[in-house]
Amino acid sequence: MSIGGLVLQLQQKYQHGLPTAYYRDVVRHRILSTQPISGTTDLTCEIHVLTSSSDWLNLVWALKSFYQYSQRKYALCIHDDGTLTSEGISTLQQHFPDARLIHRISADEEVLKLLENHPRCLQFRKANQLSPKVFDFAAYLESDRMLLLDSDVLFFEEPTELLTRIEDPNYRFNTVNGDVANAYTTNADVVRQQCGFELTDRFNSGLGLIHKASLNLDWIEEFLALPDIIGHFWRIEQTLYALCSSRFGVELLPSAYDVHLEGGINGAPSRHYVGKIRHLMYSEGIRQLVHQDFFRALQP
Repeated sequence: MSIGGLVLQLQQKYQHGLPTAYYRDVVRHRILSTQPISGTTDLTCEIHVLTSSSDWLNLVWALKSFYQYSQRKYALCIHDDGTLTSEGISTLQQHFPDARLIHRISADEEVLKLLENHPRCLQFRKANQLSPKVFDFAAYLESDRMLLLDSDVLFFEEPTELLTRIEDPNYRFNTVNGDVANAYTTNADVVRQQCGFELTDRFNSGLGLIHKASLNLDWIEEFLALPDIIGHFWRIEQTLYALCSSRFGVELLPSAYDVHLEGGINGAPSRHYVGKIRHLMYSEGIRQLVHQDFFRALQP
């Protein structure tokens, strides 16, 4: 490697400071020395996650922090985006032995067949790397209720209101963390004019309760016909969830769950470390969990 290349590599590694690099590159791996989370068979709600070769380690933190602070044993289904290595797969299976792990090759075969009568859905599933978060989650969901969870969400205490809504049989809305602002590939005026309902504001698909009945393929086929709907590669799956939820019935979780780019944890039960603040997942989030004796709690 050239001197210039080495300098660039060092700048990238330490661009957010030494503490970030330390918690990302050293402390983060210590989660792999903690005990597995077994007994995840409760179908009151099923957790569905999509992961890759680059974020499965963060996912272990997200899942273990949820299971530790919620003290629930919701069933777990992990979807491979097609990039997971054998190491990643075996490690996930070791730490979550009762989870289902859906390999991308088998999912492609099964889900594409399910979409044969929905041509827009079929084309979108073939073309977009994040589309399994919509179609595969629904196809493999074994509960009427799904906990939608991204790998960049950490929990610091019991998410009481989220759990209350999940476990209330009379609660019939989808409910998610509020985003900083709308991040959709369509807008409320278009939805109002062409679909006849109001598109909710600030829907974020990183954390929340989704009812299986809301993921209606006929609806999604209709939404994929909206003008210019196929836009930003990750905003489209969030847009489809927001559209389905807006038609089904939706409300945001309390403001303590909101995505925010400024400030700290501030006593919130969880924080979603989206791309712009991903570095804080290490220097703030993992650091906070270490200070809360998180590792000790996960020991046999």
